[in-house]
Amino acid sequence: MAIAYAYSLATSRITSWQPFKSNAPTSSSLPLLNDICSVTSGRRLYLPSTPLIARPTALYISCSNTMLSGVSSKGSVTGFPADSNNKKDVLHFVKYHGLGNDFILVDNRDSMEPKISPEQAIKLCDRNFGVGADGVIFAMPGVNGTDYSMRIFNSDGSEPEMCGNGIRCMACFVAGLENSPRSKSYRIHTGAGLIVPKLQEDGKVMVDMGQPILTAADIPTKLPKREDGAVVKAELPVDGKTWIVTCVSMGNPHCVTFSHKDSEVLDINSLTLEHVGPLFEHHEMFPARTNTEFVQIISSSHLRMRVWERGAGSDK
Repeated sequence: MAIAYAYSLATSRITSWQPFKSNAPTSSSLPLLNDICSVTSGRRLYLPSTPLIARPTALYISCSNTMLSGVSSKGSVTGFPADSNNKKDVLHFVKYHGLGNDFILVDNRDSMEPKISPEQAIKLCDRNFGVGADGVIFAMPGVNGTDYSMRIFNSDGSEPEMCGNGIRCMACFVAGLENSPRSKSYRIHTGAGLIVPKLQEDGKVMVDMGQPILTAADIPTKLPKREDGAVVKAELPVDGKTWIVTCVSMGNPHCVTFSHKDSEVLDINSLTLEHVGPLFEHHEMFPARTNTEFVQIISSSHLRMRVWERGAGSDK
């Protein structure tokens, strides 16, 4: 959540979340996920601790001759064709979400190759004909002394460096696989480097996201930079408006905007996110595409935000 550095002393309002009601059985080893906010401490970004639980699901869906079945938060997918990368025709999964950012979690500890291809991930993530998710996360063997490695295929088949909500879900997922005690940290290798989520005694999870990257070339962005290399309050033309943006990377690129020249304060509820979000994501100023945070200032201590996620679309 790159918004934290752009508005370094602000915290988002935390709202209560009512857990999904279902008669389906749930696994006691799987956590319930409430809303969180991003808070800065100095120059480090923390995702505050949050109780985590996968939402129960009951899936009986056919998709391209593929039958999906799942009860509670666990499921399996059959019908994948065998190939050199995927010799099994059944994929077992668990589904988690964080702030509505939902993922299919796959036990991939026996291989450094994902059990499914990006094309298959697209089908799985389809919300009408598949399981439905923002992405598929693979829990893989660790490298260079880490406990695990994490790879993600987004719902469009692209592969991001990492995801803050996703790595929290993965920490709970592997804790369930290991039947580990609640108080434990995991050293996880990601495309953005080492990330260490910590499960706490109360079932909550905290992740230190590390130092924000502000140098334009490392984000990356082609927008004009200051003398120190940062892109702060730069002008970006999108959809007939000149937006005032600040760019930052927390392992993946983010473009944060609080206003455009026609309005000093955004009314994010009036944004047509499905229209303007892709225009930011695929803008020529972002060679690796970008996540975008549209932020409305409510007060000196509260913000309201909507997110367009690179490769996955609108975050809930």
